[in-house]
Amino acid sequence: MSVLDCYQLVETYAHWLKEKVKVKKIGDTCELTTPFVDRHNDYLQLYIKATPSGLLLTDDGYIIRDLEISGLEFNTERRKNELNTILNGFGVKLHGDCLEVEARPDNFPQKKHNLLQAMLAINDLFVLTPTKVASFFKENVERFLSLHDIRFTKDINFIGKSGFNHHFDFVIPLSKKEPERILKAINNPTKNNVSAMIFSWDDTRKIRSENSIALAILNDQDKEITTDTLHALKAYEIEPMVWSKREGYIEKLVA
Repeated sequence: MSVLDCYQLVETYAHWLKEKVKVKKIGDTCELTTPFVDRHNDYLQLYIKATPSGLLLTDDGYIIRDLEISGLEFNTERRKNELNTILNGFGVKLHGDCLEVEARPDNFPQKKHNLLQAMLAINDLFVLTPTKVASFFKENVERFLSLHDIRFTKDINFIGKSGFNHHFDFVIPLSKKEPERILKAINNPTKNNVSAMIFSWDDTRKIRSENSIALAILNDQDKEITTDTLHALKAYEIEPMVWSKREGYIEKLVA
């Protein structure tokens, strides 16, 4: 491709971008509708306001509120760090729920681009890797246990009868009222994940106290837990604890 062709491509892109950006005046604010879409396939919008020192660009809180409505809240240190890493990378600030950046007329194009890139990157946090999503669900379970003063030790490994090492997320020790309770947080209760839990418990229980019980904490925020899943766990004497009904298990766990 010649140099002239490259320049032409850039010109074509710039023309497309200019044609696709829609501007609307709302009082003393400019609303910009961009050709870039979020995970709902809706066009991203940002707002520009004049300030004594120049311009303020903001998403008016759309991105953060949309994630929170969808169940992804930035309420733990890990999630806050994930968010701050993106904000710092684009020079964007968080004011309440709003993503904001200050600009001047001469650097407006770059600042607008930075804000849009931050909006897209934070929007993409909803589509996290399975490892991160599972980690976030485990954090939610830990916060739930702590909130209700439930005693626990986290990240415990037991050697099963087979000699394999099995990891469990939380162990609630034996009390006068209840036996040892061994908990596994299953973010995505697929057949494979549930089968892995069943194998781990079946292998481990043979060398634990005969009164020890296992609970599988099942995340049903995005999908309904099937009756097959519940029956399979109960068949191996694993008590399913459906996350949306967690309040009903407090008495059993806190004792």
